[in-house]
Parts: sequence; structure tokens; C-alpha cells
Amino acid sequence: MKLDPSILRALSLDPATTTVSTHGSSGFNSTAKITTTLPTKTQKHLFMKSGPGTAAAEMFRGEHASLNAIHAVVPSLCPASHATGVTEDGTAFLVTDFLDMSSKSRSSSSSSAAESQQQHSGMSLATKLATLHTTPAPTPPGYQTPHFGFPVTTCCGSTPQPNTYTASWAAFYSNHRLLAILSKCELNHGADADFHALVTRTVDEVVPRLLGDGHLNSGRGITPVVVHGDLWSGNAGRGIVGGVGAVEDVVFDPSAVYGHSEYELGIMQMFGGFGAGFFEEYHRLCPKTEPVGEYGDRLSLYELYHHMNHFCIFGGSYRAGAVSIMKNLIKKYGG
Repeated sequence: MKLDPSILRALSLDPATTTVSTHGSSGFNSTAKITTTLPTKTQKHLFMKSGPGTAAAEMFRGEHASLNAIHAVVPSLCPASHATGVTEDGTAFLVTDFLDMSSKSRSSSSSSAAESQQQHSGMSLATKLATLHTTPAPTPPGYQTPHFGFPVTTCCGSTPQPNTYTASWAAFYSNHRLLAILSKCELNHGADADFHALVTRTVDEVVPRLLGDGHLNSGRGITPVVVHGDLWSGNAGRGIVGGVGAVEDVVFDPSAVYGHSEYELGIMQMFGGFGAGFFEEYHRLCPKTEPVGEYGDRLSLYELYHHMNHFCIFGGSYRAGAVSIMKNLIKKYGG
């Protein structure tokens, strides 16, 4: 397997000391491990995704920006991304730090206490995520105040997500998540008057009631923070970034946005895998938004987007899950 010259140039790698081999698997793309010998005679390991066409290029641009937005705040939380682009034959690529998640790197059962201490950084996933979610996102260039959105389109699964900067979180979530995914659902599965009406009522009645700018935190609103955007348990684990150093709690495959910290928790609630102890530790460091009594309903509203996105991509019973959430929220907050 040879590494394309476009990728070598993007990474400033010497082809004479660089090899590439197939590694792992991805639901949407090909994956490989790049190993290069640096002038210092040390080896560096990188991870590459590649895929054909403009859709793959858009996905990789979003993931590149997402990884680096997270890495800039909590470096040990995810790999850094080093390059993304398109080769001369039209193959899109993304190259990041290599994340070694082999059973050997993840297991500490056979390690001595000293080895375990050396491997572990001292920051749990809950602590890292809380740090990410309590650090204000950067103010976008050209703006005087923080805004919700992201510099590029990101993909949640295979779904491109618009991230136009918006001053209001309620407006962003309505227009660029719920209504945007409704349009894609209708494109993929055809018109559905009942479903359309429920989403419209949710946007018009529930979102302002639960996420309104004058409602959250007693009118103080919320500050945009970087969120992963697709943090189900399959996108979190333990591994060694770059093939050397400490075993870390890490995340990957993000579709980031500058958003409400609790938006992150919707998909975490949907698929489970994060226990009560995780959330207790997380909320000690990143308190629930006020009013706290509506926390569970806000998470359901955020979970709704992921049911709709999964219905858009896979069809099937995800429609029923979305309908159930909307009916419950409309019954409680509609009108």
C-alpha cells in the first residue's frame, strides 16, 4: 500500500522513511495507519481516513475542525488532526494522531501499581468533558460577541449539519438542527404530514419554552462551549494517543458545534453506556443549567434530534422514538 504524494506533501513526510498499512474499519470510509521515522530517528504514528467524492471531503473538513477545537481546550481528550484534503485522483483524506485502542493499551489488570500510575493522566472522561463544557468557545472572527455555530459544516453520521453562526441558541437549535433534519427526513422518506406537524409544534412551542434566551439561567442565558456533538458510547474509549505516553479516556469521530453543554448529553442519554457515577462527577464540575427542574426535558429535546437523524439515515423505529418525545414535550409545554 502506497501513500499518495498529495498526502506526503500535506504532512511534510519523507516517502523513504514512511509506510502505510490498512488498519481498523470505519462505517463510511477506508482507514489506515501511517508510520514515519523522524530525523531524530524516533517513530511517529498517524491515522488516516480516506473516501471518494465531495461528501467525504466535507465530512473530513468537519472532523478536522472538530478534533482540533476539542484538542485546543483539552489536549488529552482526543487526537489532534494534522491534515485534510483531496488527492489528484479525487480521494478525500483526513490524517490525525494515531489512537492505539488495542486490548493491550486499554488493559491495566496485569500492570503493576507503578505502571498504572505512569499510564494514567489523572483526568477521567467526566472531568475532561466538564472542562470542555465550562470553557467558553472562541468568539468567531468578525463577531463582537460569542455565537452558536461552527466555522464549517460537520457531519453527524453521514448527515451534513449546517452551522451558520447564530446569536440565539433556541434559534440555532430550531433552524439548524430540528428543521434542517426534518427537511432531510422528508427528502429521504417522503412527505409525512403528521411528523411535519409535530416537529413544527415542537419548534414553535417547546423550544422557546425550554431553551428561550430569557428563560435559561434566570435570564442570564448560556455561554457557547465546544461540544463533541455525537458522543454515544461507541465514540468514547481508552487508548494511547500517538502510540506513546499515557493511557487516556478519549473521544473520537466528533461533529462539534459551539453550543449548549447539555446538548452533548442528549445522545449520551439515548444510547446509554455512561453510568450514574459519570454524571455525578460531571455535574459536580459542570452544574446543570437552571431551571434544574427542566433538565430532564431539555435532554429529551436534545435527544429528539438524534432520533430524527437516525430515522433520516436508517428509517425504521427511530421515527416512533422521535414522535414519542415530541408528543410528551408538547403535552407538557405546548400551547
